[in-house]
Amino acid sequence: MSLPQFRLLRPRGIDEAVACLSKHASNIRVLAGGTDLIPSMRQKLFEPEYVLDLRGLAELRGIRPQAGGVVEIGALTTLSAIEKSPCLRQHFPVLTEAAATVASPVLRNMGTLGGNICLDTRCLWYNQSLTWRKGCGFCIKKDGDLCHVAPGGTKCWAAFSGDTPPALLCLNAEIEIASPNGSRRMPLREFYTGDGENYRKLRANELVTRVLLPAESADYRGLYRKLRVRGSIDYPLAGVAVVMKRSNGHVADARIAMTAVNPAPILVQRAGEMLIGRVVDEVLAEAAGDIAARTAKPLTTSALTPEYRREMIRVFTKRAVLAAASN
Repeated sequence: MSLPQFRLLRPRGIDEAVACLSKHASNIRVLAGGTDLIPSMRQKLFEPEYVLDLRGLAELRGIRPQAGGVVEIGALTTLSAIEKSPCLRQHFPVLTEAAATVASPVLRNMGTLGGNICLDTRCLWYNQSLTWRKGCGFCIKKDGDLCHVAPGGTKCWAAFSGDTPPALLCLNAEIEIASPNGSRRMPLREFYTGDGENYRKLRANELVTRVLLPAESADYRGLYRKLRVRGSIDYPLAGVAVVMKRSNGHVADARIAMTAVNPAPILVQRAGEMLIGRVVDEVLAEAAGDIAARTAKPLTTSALTPEYRREMIRVFTKRAVLAAASN
């Protein structure tokens, strides 16, 4: 499938990039690593007149520890750089584990953290060729008015399938967003809407520029577990991130988040809170898994059944909690 025609814009700085977005807001797409955008353009999901290539903005790359223990990660930092970072491996291992599971080494060398955070939601009907989508009458998310996942509703149920956001949610990460009015910060947990169509709170003239990991989230034991059809490349069909801090054998703090089973990555607060102050055993880990499974809302957005994906959320949560408690 060939790419549609477009004009490539290469800004020399963040201000120029935001100006381009403002000028062409109705017909422009942002290119970071291109691992998701380019295939989508080939499928005719997007046919923008302009493509904004950010790859020349060195200021948006790098992992920079700051005074006070905060770690700043540029949005264009590659997933392979995150996977291999000694600083992140030591202090935020759940993030390096999640980054290491994304696609293949070649794609991790190109894909970026910002791109993974802003990853388009997907489902069995939407992420197909134009011929396929036309044959089923299109959908709410693109050119139609029906959600094939939940035909009786008016909401798009395409699932969010990024691997790093659940890890970042567990770390209470913030993101920085540049706009014509300057920069603002917001907790990542407030960035997603839960609607598969308009899935993020990012205006057409705004750009995610940085991710900030707070000092108080450093040195938690962390794990990420992922279900996918092909272990070397596929998006998650269920993913669970767990972080934990222990004191005198008891859980001092714990957070659990999941991806790929809802239109947004979700922090399962009740599952994490129930572990605090207790000694983890099989029964407690099973209870946390049950809460996570009940929170998951997988529908028919992939080839695997919703029931199987929900069960794997339960299994992964239990296993990750036990592993975090035993490390």
